[in-house]
Amino acid sequence: MGRIARVIGIVLAVLIAVAIALPFFIDANQFRPRLETELGKALGRDVKLGDLKLSIWSGAVAAADLSIADDPSFSKSPFLSAQSLAVGVDLPALIFSKKLIVTGIEIKKPEIALVQTPSGAWNFSSLGVKSSAPPAAESSPAGSSAPPDLSVKLLKVVDGRITMKRGGDPAPQTLDKVNLEVRDFAASASFPFSFSTTVQGGGDITLTGKAGPIDAKDAAATPFSASLKVDKLDIVHSGFVRPETGFAGLVSINGTLASDGTNFDLQGDIKAEQLKLAKNGMPAKVPVDFNFSLRHDTAAHTGSLSHGDVQIGKAKASLTGTYKLDGPRALLNMKLAAPAMQVQELTALLPALAVDLPRGSSLQGGTLNANLTVVGPADQLDIKGTLAVKGTRLANFDLGSRMTSVAKMAGITMSPNTDFENISADAHSNAQGVDLQNISVIATNIGEIGGAGAISPANVLDFKMHAKLKTSGIFSPLASNVPFSIQGPATDPKFVPDIKGMAAEKLKTLTAAPADVGKAATDVGKAASGIMNMFKKKSN
Repeated sequence: MGRIARVIGIVLAVLIAVAIALPFFIDANQFRPRLETELGKALGRDVKLGDLKLSIWSGAVAAADLSIADDPSFSKSPFLSAQSLAVGVDLPALIFSKKLIVTGIEIKKPEIALVQTPSGAWNFSSLGVKSSAPPAAESSPAGSSAPPDLSVKLLKVVDGRITMKRGGDPAPQTLDKVNLEVRDFAASASFPFSFSTTVQGGGDITLTGKAGPIDAKDAAATPFSASLKVDKLDIVHSGFVRPETGFAGLVSINGTLASDGTNFDLQGDIKAEQLKLAKNGMPAKVPVDFNFSLRHDTAAHTGSLSHGDVQIGKAKASLTGTYKLDGPRALLNMKLAAPAMQVQELTALLPALAVDLPRGSSLQGGTLNANLTVVGPADQLDIKGTLAVKGTRLANFDLGSRMTSVAKMAGITMSPNTDFENISADAHSNAQGVDLQNISVIATNIGEIGGAGAISPANVLDFKMHAKLKTSGIFSPLASNVPFSIQGPATDPKFVPDIKGMAAEKLKTLTAAPADVGKAATDVGKAASGIMNMFKKKSN
């Protein structure tokens, strides 16, 4: 028994000695031209490898450097460069038959440059394209067949970095900690893959699914399907949204992404936090959820949002429409339908829209109905439509007290709050501000108010209004049409009665209805007397 153990020990020692010595007898560099050629033919690009070393223990040939050329129509700089490449090989075939059979490829810490032209073409589109001129091949023995397309049991990219320059964007996006794993890769078949990265500027992206076969004419048109997970992507600091659009926030996505080579289909759920929707807006304190279904045509650079449910708390709306990518800009043509959204849920989103309420006030209760069209480039949107709010209260804001002189003459009861039965208007928002026409307001304790006006980009108000007041005071003769203006910042609006306009409105009746001249004159006299008495009291 001891003799058998001794023999086994000697055999093991010899095998270990052979394993240690083999790398010294087999110069792996003799396979470098063949390996460069095999990889070059598979990729349709020049591939350069550094010094090769054979590792018996790992069953791999390691290269000190790796460089894959870019499409010459894009750049003369490498498409991919790495300091380390490990190529798994079939050792028995390599040692005894001098045959190079690749079982796995691992690229560590590569630098990858992705470039897109304004027309939408990518520099990786020509990877593996058969019409590309392959690198000069090592002459094959007579009668041997051309090497088959590259197939690899396991392909890994570890801790890489991708610099992505999209057509027309002023600055590139950078993806760090890029990890890619592909199993059973073959250009002519479908293969599973997983991809993960950290986005410079904030956010993580993970894709898991299947891709292939590789499109023989355009690698970018290769079909695939995958689950997509995006965690807290900072849409501005990552470079995916330009700051001048006014949009900002952290976006998380759980969904699926699929391509047939021509169209991308993306659907799932988006959660937007710290969302900002206007240039002068502030980050919202509540998240916005969006369940959507989108199709993008890669050739036409257009897309359609066939399904888009927006939810803010319990408030719901629908967003649908189309878009077109024009270089770095997105041209939108969308419709927003918001039936009976709870106003209480929307108040936390007002800062994101750069909407200011009077200082210290808040909206309580009620519902919002909105039908809006959203068109134009994302940084210069033109928004038109109708807005209507029913049954809401503007707490800690007394509209009557703001119209002090009118309220006293009209006998309007002061209240710490203002209740509205209805508020509606035709709205038009663009870079010049917000224009509101056909304003109709029914304030419970005040009366009916109408008019039109504008809100500047700095949230300064300029409105010409008229009111039909609920009144029993000295102002009652003129209460049927009280003109006034609203001026100043939205946080501290000034309500200024138009005394001259009031008199002019009533004097119209003197010419319009001669039979009532006496009564009209008496009414004007009473109102004028009340106004004079009020100003006398103020002066005293």
